[in-house]
Amino acid sequence: MHKPLLAFNENGIYCEVANVYLDPWKPVDFAIISHGHADHSRYGHKKYITHHTNVPIIKHRLGDINVSGRNYNETFTINNVKFSLHPAGHIIGSSQIRVEHRGEVWVFSGDYKLEDDGVAVPFEAVKCHSFITECTFGLPAFKWTPQKEVFSDINNWWETNREAKQTSVLFGYSLGKAQRLLKYLDTDIGKIYTHGAIENMTEVIRPMIDFPETTRITRETTKQELLGNIVLAPPSAHGSTWIRKMVPYVTASASGWMAFRGARRRRAVDRGFVLSDHCDWQELLTAVEATGAEKVICTHGYTEIFSKYLRTLGLDARTENTQYEGELNESDTKKESESVA
Repeated sequence: MHKPLLAFNENGIYCEVANVYLDPWKPVDFAIISHGHADHSRYGHKKYITHHTNVPIIKHRLGDINVSGRNYNETFTINNVKFSLHPAGHIIGSSQIRVEHRGEVWVFSGDYKLEDDGVAVPFEAVKCHSFITECTFGLPAFKWTPQKEVFSDINNWWETNREAKQTSVLFGYSLGKAQRLLKYLDTDIGKIYTHGAIENMTEVIRPMIDFPETTRITRETTKQELLGNIVLAPPSAHGSTWIRKMVPYVTASASGWMAFRGARRRRAVDRGFVLSDHCDWQELLTAVEATGAEKVICTHGYTEIFSKYLRTLGLDARTENTQYEGELNESDTKKESESVA
């Protein structure tokens, strides 16, 4: 019986021929990492390979690790298996991982989106026989508004709050979402202040991307300084002692989950902006079709619904359980956030 080139086991996605794992969730000897979010890049592996722009990101998160960087479309061979990284468009440094052996080609998407956000290198479809795809938002109900319109709404919200002499507090994950928000905030309205977790990560990425000026919030920062300006903070800062110094403030969250009715109320924010670093339903279908894959394995997200639909299209689609969490695990932990507040 033919063994698949990539298989799922208790440690992660495994290429037995090369003895290499892709985004493993338990410590292994050799890991190829798609991007820097905590559910995909974990501590404890003996050796890491990732895209070169992701190297400083995961070093910032994981500390002193044995990691080497590769360029997009650069082929490297391990035990006669060819690997290469390709743009995923998810966040800066994010990659799809292509694996080839004896004419058989697999692609692991990692997390990805199709819209060009002006920060990450845009997604590029990679032809393959088998495609392992996330489907965080794999429901027909998810359909994203172009980001230009979303950022217009965000800046209008900020300006309205400024006129009301209130501080705008906008929640977004410290890696990826925060930098995307920062890139398009209108500094003609006011100053941009940052929570320490976001400022620390942005300092790592700033040499690679042109961002507006930011001011780190410290214990010395007064609420008078913040009035009328905007504060970028991770979701874990909501409800903390850190935020209480900002009264009067208005809160908002930028997330794909804001598309769900009731999500804003459950997160106890005043305003929700639908902005995701993952594909919506149609983008997932577009990406799958563009790969030309006959076999599709659906990981985290609405896997059963999405794979069932793919089977109606004639594809050999199934699901696999992983420890990837999509937008549920792209923020700092409460402990990390409080340690830099």
